[in-house]
Amino acid sequence: MEKISLDKLDEKILQLVSSNARTPFLEVARECNVSGAAIHQRIQKLINLGVITGSEFTLDPVKVGYTTCAYMGIYLKDANDFTNVVDGLKNIPEVVECHYTTGKFALYVKIYARDNKHFLSIIHDRIQSIKGIASTETLISLGEAFRRQIPVEGIASEE
Repeated sequence: MEKISLDKLDEKILQLVSSNARTPFLEVARECNVSGAAIHQRIQKLINLGVITGSEFTLDPVKVGYTTCAYMGIYLKDANDFTNVVDGLKNIPEVVECHYTTGKFALYVKIYARDNKHFLSIIHDRIQSIKGIASTETLISLGEAFRRQIPVEGIASEE
């Protein structure tokens, strides 16, 4: 996938909306010294280009009852099992991320569970029943130190 050519205005807009997707377009326009219509057009352009892929509310897993967070590396029986395994993982709502990886694992997933007992049932009853998984290795997170968006500063093309 190729890098999209962005200018300084695009960069400033992305800085503002990536820090708070609920920032009103008129406030973004004021910060950028352009009209609200210009911001609306630019954001629509960034969406159409796939630079902005959506906006969402982020839930605090613990506050909604998911106290166990784990990361699992998955070994496949055969490389041809990718599609079947990924499709199986998509059917488990507690699996919130799935990445193809290099290194010793074929896939790496992030899982939230209500508690360790629930987590064990996810592993035994659902993940291990997916055809194509050879074995797994799991790390349980003790807490998130921080989370952030990718840096936006310096992404504008030099013109």
